[in-house]
Amino acid sequence: MSSRDRILAKLNAAPVLPKAVPDIASWYATHRFEETTAEKVARFRGCIEFAHAEVYAVTQATWPQKLCEVLNTKQIEKLLVAPATPHGQRATEVLTETGITFRAYDQSIEAWREEMFHDVPASLTGARGAIAETGTLVLWPDADEPRLMSLLPPVHIVLIDVNTIHNTFYEMMQSEGWSGSLPTNALLISGPSKTADIQVTLAYGAHGPKELIVLLMGEAS
Repeated sequence: MSSRDRILAKLNAAPVLPKAVPDIASWYATHRFEETTAEKVARFRGCIEFAHAEVYAVTQATWPQKLCEVLNTKQIEKLLVAPATPHGQRATEVLTETGITFRAYDQSIEAWREEMFHDVPASLTGARGAIAETGTLVLWPDADEPRLMSLLPPVHIVLIDVNTIHNTFYEMMQSEGWSGSLPTNALLISGPSKTADIQVTLAYGAHGPKELIVLLMGEAS
């Protein structure tokens, strides 16, 4: 018998000791506190702005106007949108009136890969929710709003309703029943893409958007 076989035999012969299942709910109940919507918004905004994201308070009525202001300020003349979504449809209506060009993500990436990589300066997506504790946006990409919309363009603009901000990641998973309806892909975004080399020089846009702009929609924003 080889050394490997003897080690595996000992491992297989070792008794299996019962392990208590951790009581995660009780831990969060005693280590985290509940906040009002306004408090969660303030904490989320403080965290994500600390990570160099831009945040603008908007309402259901004013967010398209703020979107156009941001695009004009940054001299962005083209925006990638998902017209099959409610916010994407509204964005296309407003952009048509202002003269800003928009590009719909309405075909396979293989058909327009070069344009996507080289001629799309910004994109607009929605967010499923956010986590106040860490200043994190939560996106669930789908066929209407694919994952590449939030990964490839240099500027990523995200629209989020303040009523979908949760205290913690655990709270969000529990309240929305993630265990029974997980997506094929979930994105957690806590700021622009960044990296640091061996000289501790921080660079933005290394592995994704170099700018993250959040339109925080709701009266509590």
